[in-house]
Order: sequence, then C-alpha cells, then structure tokens
Amino acid sequence: MSASGIAARLYRGEAGVNIVGRRKLWFTVAGIAVVIAIASMFLRGFTLGIEFEGGNQYNVPVKVGTLDEVEKAFGDAGVSVKTGQTIGDSQYIIKTELINDAARQSEIKESVAKHFGIEASQISDSAVSTSWGGQVTNKAALSLVIFLAAVLVYLIMRFEWRMAAAAIASLLLDLVLTGGVYSLVGFEVTPSTVIGFLTILGFALYDVVVVFDKVQENTRGITGSSTSTYAEAANLAVNQTLMRSINTGLVALLPVGGLLFIGAGLLGAGTLKDLGLVLFIGMGLAVYSSIFFATPVLAEFKNRDPRLQAHASRIQAKRAAQAKEQAAKASTVARDSDGVPIGDSAKAVERSELAGAAPRPGARPSARPGQGKRPRAGGRPGGAGGRR
Repeated sequence: MSASGIAARLYRGEAGVNIVGRRKLWFTVAGIAVVIAIASMFLRGFTLGIEFEGGNQYNVPVKVGTLDEVEKAFGDAGVSVKTGQTIGDSQYIIKTELINDAARQSEIKESVAKHFGIEASQISDSAVSTSWGGQVTNKAALSLVIFLAAVLVYLIMRFEWRMAAAAIASLLLDLVLTGGVYSLVGFEVTPSTVIGFLTILGFALYDVVVVFDKVQENTRGITGSSTSTYAEAANLAVNQTLMRSINTGLVALLPVGGLLFIGAGLLGAGTLKDLGLVLFIGMGLAVYSSIFFATPVLAEFKNRDPRLQAHASRIQAKRAAQAKEQAAKASTVARDSDGVPIGDSAKAVERSELAGAAPRPGARPSARPGQGKRPRAGGRPGGAGGRR
C-alpha cells in the first residue's frame, strides 16, 4: 500500500473524515429514510408472490412466442396475470390469481393452447394455497427473533450492552430500508426474498463487529487520556476501518451483482432474480449503516455516560485554557511597524492560533508533553556539544 494512498491516509488519521462528529446529520438522513419506508409499507404495501397470497402457476413452452404474447393469451382467457418470467430457454412461468375450480383451470389451459396451436398437455399447472405462505412468514419471523436474540447475547458478552444495542439498531435499519425499497419499487416478495433478508443480516453484523472491535481498541482506558474524547477516538476507528468496509462491501456486491444482472438478466435464470435482488439491495445498505449509523449511535449512547461526560468536559476545559494561555503569549511578541509578527515571533503566533484546538477529525492523539526528541549524548543543555 502506498504511504500516500487514501487507505494509508485514512488509517493514520490524515484524511480527517468527520463521521461521528456529524452524527446528527446521519441520524436525520436515516430518520427521513425510515419514515418514507414505513409510510410506503402501510400505504402501498408489498407485491406478494403467489406463495404468500395464493394463486396458480402455469408452465408454457417458450416456442409458442414471446412472454408478452403468452401473458396476453392468459388475459384473453379471463384470468388475471400477476407475474411472468422466463426460465432458461425452455419455458415461461405465468403466475395468476388463485382459481379453485378445476373445470375453470382446464378451460384456461385449453384456451391458451388453442391460441398457440399446441396440445393442452404441454401446459402444466399447479396451485399454491395461502396457508403455505403463512407458514413461511411465521417461520421467517421466528428465525429473525432467534437471530437477533443470539446476536444481542453474543455482542453483550464480546463487547458491552451499548455496542449490542447499536448493532441491533443498525440491523433493524437495514431490514426496514430494504423492505421500504421493495415496497416503493414494487418488487415481488417470494420465499427467496425472505431467505435473502435473513442472509443480509449476517453480512451486516460482520461489518459492524469489525468496526466495533477497532472502536474498543481505540477507546480502552479513554478516561485516562488527556488528548481526545470518546467520540474522537471512535471516529478514528471508523476512519481506520473505512477502506476495509468499502472493500468488503464491493467484493461482496460483485458476485451478487453477477448473480442478478448476468444470471437473471442476461441468461434468463429467473429463479435467481428474487434472491439476488434482495442481497444486492441489503448488502449495499449494510455497508452504509455500518459506517454512518452504527458507530454514531454507539457514540450517542456513550455520551450519556456521566464518566465520559466529565472526561469530555475536562478535555474541552484544558483546550480552552491552552488556547487562552497561548493567545496571551502571542499578544507580547515583537511586531514590525505594520503590526505583523517578525522572526520567531511569527511562528509563535501561528502556534498560538493552533493551540487548544480540537484534533482534526479522525486524527491520532498527539504526543504528550515531555515526549519530544531527546538531546544527543554528550550534548550540553540548550545546544549541541561545545568545542574542547
């Protein structure tokens, strides 16, 4: 890695990306997105597949014509078509409203077969009841509750309860926003979609744990530090793991994107579309939430701790005192006829302007007083060794 590359600069704290310090902005963005997502879920609802609301499925040979022609033929037969998709290069799958009358099902097949001039036996059909979809929903909800409970227990044991609460909040944000995208755009919700929802939680949890592990490392014994607050140390951790989070997200999205755009889009593997779509959306949102939501939520929780509040107050008071002291020294420096500091006095003024300021967002704590360069051996106080 180049010493001047963006990843190296982020790790050393030189890029100065102030994420935790602007947490109110990220909370506002997340809040607006959540309100839109929830409003869409209640007002628009979801486009449920026949596995959830019941329906009939017909398999029609591709040789009869285009997908649009097949859908129109079913519509002319008097049945409402919900979705149609191409499976490979051999058949179309047409999903319609639920038809319980066996005679009516036969009439539809006969009508479509007659329209394309084929035998009715070449069109297969099956029915899915709403009870099966209800069972899938209940099992998915139970799995989600068990997963979140296990995550909560693990994170409390591995870190602490505030980190566990922040991680759970991040996971719930991923679920709500992914569901909101499905509701707004009208993507069909199938059992594969439900499986994808549970899968993205594991990916999102991994990224959050990586960030929190670095936060814990940077903030260990923070109350004994006189150079940075908890929020500043946490922001440094986000900077140090930012490139890792981005790279991990891109590496994960590439194969999922191939699954979705190449497998389902170009090759026509329709069965991969539902799973690939939810993974692509959910993983992208997981990368965002792990960077801009999880750690800011943690910092907000930590700022309510009285010990950390007192520590932050001491840091701010120390910086204010240093700034006041340096400003007083700068007022006595030598100046020219125009009032401009001259010689070493100009450097003193420059240092006074910087003294007492908070460290740059994402920057490592500066060295403590007394940790400067040591004099060379044999040197005299105040300068290099004199002549004999």
